[in-house]
Amino acid sequence: MKRKNKIILAVFTFFLIIAIVIIGRTMIGNHFKKKFSKRPPPGIIVTEVTNKQFYESIDTFGTAVSNKTKSFRIKKNELQGELKLNSFIKKGETIVKLNDRNIIAPFDGVLGYTGLTEDILVSDSTIIITLDDNSIIYSDIKIPENYSALIKKDLPIEARVSSYKDKVFNGTIDFVSSRINADTRSLLSRVRIENNELSLMSGSLLEVNVKVNSRDGISIPDTSIIMEGEKSYVYKISKENVAEKTEVKIGARKSGDVEILSGLNVGDIVAAEGLKKIRPMGKIKPINK
Repeated sequence: MKRKNKIILAVFTFFLIIAIVIIGRTMIGNHFKKKFSKRPPPGIIVTEVTNKQFYESIDTFGTAVSNKTKSFRIKKNELQGELKLNSFIKKGETIVKLNDRNIIAPFDGVLGYTGLTEDILVSDSTIIITLDDNSIIYSDIKIPENYSALIKKDLPIEARVSSYKDKVFNGTIDFVSSRINADTRSLLSRVRIENNELSLMSGSLLEVNVKVNSRDGISIPDTSIIMEGEKSYVYKISKENVAEKTEVKIGARKSGDVEILSGLNVGDIVAAEGLKKIRPMGKIKPINK
């Protein structure tokens, strides 16, 4: 009998402990649920969906060529006085005076010379003077074949040179070849750059960026995008400040912006930063960017 009572007491004690644990966990859970439910919504930086221009870029290289150029070969003993070359000369001005004639500039341009050379057949030294019209710079570039259908006359381009690291020279496509080069699988094109300040020099190596497939598109910051596998999402913010996880289809990227092909409209509000603090369908405190 005593043994039976001990077994009953042990079983009762076991179930009592289980009941106390369950009740305790429930009470603790309700306590924290109540405590955290009072926590204010997180402050999240938001931004408005806008329209921006997007385009694809083709990067290539070319050599700067003057609009016009002319060379004058002069024997040193024909010079009248010391040769003085100005950096710029206008059409009709005297470039240099010789014993029997004067050399007149046939067009506006920058004067220079290639140096003194000893002629093999003549003992006298000669000077080669150059006149370059750099008001317009041309450059032949090669466009990869897969972009050939997009290249057209008057497309905008940007050019840079190493001597002007932060300066951009704007120009256009001036000429497009009628055939693909079978050896290089490229399309020869010529760019034209207005060089009014004469900053570009003939012979310079140009880094050319051609803008193709230019279009207006829906834009958001790239920090708004959540990538999950092959799918992209954003947190779209409702008028009630509720964050709704929304699937979007993205296109091109440009300077920190992403093109949205579907899923959003201009004027929508999306979370721009602090995405890890957001709970789907949870409230936020919007902070305008």
